[in-house]
Amino acid sequence: MTLDDMKKVVRHHIDLTWNKGRMALAEQMHSKTFLYKSSFVGRPLNSAAFVQMVVDIRKAMPGLEVVIEECLAEGNKVFSWSTLIGTIEKSALGYPVSDKVLSISAMACWTLNSSGEIEELCTMFDMESFRAQLGMDSRPYAEIALP
Repeated sequence: MTLDDMKKVVRHHIDLTWNKGRMALAEQMHSKTFLYKSSFVGRPLNSAAFVQMVVDIRKAMPGLEVVIEECLAEGNKVFSWSTLIGTIEKSALGYPVSDKVLSISAMACWTLNSSGEIEELCTMFDMESFRAQLGMDSRPYAEIALP
């Protein structure tokens, strides 16, 4: 699989899951040992749990759109930078309803196997910016950790 092919897999997965909600198709792109890790959830998720998380977020943010800003590949890894844009119409994951249009940056490292299946997805979201956009206090530990 070429590096461009790997980037196409990642772009297609993002489009199927976050933008279109076509979870059954996206789940077919996962390896049997798929694992999702994220700053958004406190524990690793298997394929079924990842799909349920995306379904829950899409229900809370039905107009959600994910724009892929950049996609780079090397070896068996793809790195993506995306922006999630939408409003929270239903409380989810402890965040309140808001009529504000939110913009959340995300960086992800995708690991693909030789068959082109997604084995692992590790994502970091800019949660402090997200919380600030919602008018929430920043987390005190973040302030203490900064130099």
